[in-house]
Amino acid sequence: MDFRYQASALALVSGLTLAGAAGAQEWSLEEAAKPYAGTTVDVVFLLRPGYEAAEAMLPEFEEKTGIKVNIIKQPYENSLGEQVRDFVADGDLDIALIDLVWIGNFAENGWIEPISKFTSNPDLTDPDLDIDDFFPLVLNAFGGWNGEIYGLPFDNYSGLLFYNKCMLDDAGFDGPPQTWDELKDVYGPALTKDGKYAFALQSKRNETQSADSFARVLWPFGGSFLDENFRSNLLSDESLAGLNFRQDLMQYMPEGIVAYDHAETVNAFAQGDVAMITEWSAFYSTLTNPETSQVTDCLAISPEPKGPAGRKPALGGFSLAVASQADEDEQAAAWLFIQWVTSKANAMEYLERGGVPARQSVYQEAGVAEKFSFVPSLVESWQEGVPEFRPRFAEWPEVTEIVQEWGTKIMLGDVTVEDGAKELGDRMEAVLEKAGYYDGRKPLAQ
Repeated sequence: MDFRYQASALALVSGLTLAGAAGAQEWSLEEAAKPYAGTTVDVVFLLRPGYEAAEAMLPEFEEKTGIKVNIIKQPYENSLGEQVRDFVADGDLDIALIDLVWIGNFAENGWIEPISKFTSNPDLTDPDLDIDDFFPLVLNAFGGWNGEIYGLPFDNYSGLLFYNKCMLDDAGFDGPPQTWDELKDVYGPALTKDGKYAFALQSKRNETQSADSFARVLWPFGGSFLDENFRSNLLSDESLAGLNFRQDLMQYMPEGIVAYDHAETVNAFAQGDVAMITEWSAFYSTLTNPETSQVTDCLAISPEPKGPAGRKPALGGFSLAVASQADEDEQAAAWLFIQWVTSKANAMEYLERGGVPARQSVYQEAGVAEKFSFVPSLVESWQEGVPEFRPRFAEWPEVTEIVQEWGTKIMLGDVTVEDGAKELGDRMEAVLEKAGYYDGRKPLAQ
């Protein structure tokens, strides 16, 4: 449970006043950028559709501003380590790309600047920034830490149920399962036959195991990583119910599912080998593209199924924040780019190119929900999601290694669910004890 997810951060944002808002008509990106023309800012991008969308839009920004954005492409698995090494060495990165579970690590190490440093400057901040237009859950979970907003949401995800309606129709179903138990007990046997499978749960031993597999079965069953005292909650009846459910569900998944990352899972669905997947909204563009998917005419989307504790969809994504190590001109140029790429004005183009913006206004525009069938489920999940889907404390990078190891061992049957949950919990508590959560050196809530 993440007690650092602060209501105060939302209050701070809601009360944010942009100096110079009265001069809205005088402000323009071109004028704001003139002092920084010729500046280069470095940023890490992932190999995913949302980043390709932003890169395709980039020439407009560079032409208007004279600012060069140097994109360093990394697979997700390398992106944290590469950035940490750069910041520790006082390197070249000017913009941090931050997974929601990295925000504490980046903020507490002083690697990123709060946006208040820039929003107080009317020369740098677009009066139409409109912080309140971001979904509050997404803004605070991805960019907020201890009452400050550090990053603006970029490349944002919600877990959705993608299903092949043709396969479901052929099996006699007139819609997707509404609950996890229904998916396993009813849809699983009917759809797993003739070399096809009912479901695939991406579970590779990296952050995919932690976020996309392990956490996904905790919350809907009433479980969680931690209790209110930051002690392991993995041996609770509810957490064990979710982990045991995952083991039972594996009989309706492809063999070798523990080696499936996003690419393998999405491809299995796109080739018609799997009837259902719970995947990030970011892969909508892949599954609707005839060049990458054979099931475009059969694709349908709904919210993730409900568990005994209700609907608790996966939450993931990133924010962009200005790096503290950048010099003054680089910080200003970085802030201008972050505003631009996450702006209301660019949200529609970003969406149409395959990105998933966190702006509420773009999803309210006429025809958007009809054109992009994932939108209703996405909006619902961001209104009702779990902000601490993965604990957002600064020690998560160390804890996730433990989850990946023991979550994988559980799935492979190397240990029982109970033994694996106990070992994982003990090791997780050891990390938190060393960090000072149990002796008062680090408060549980702030």
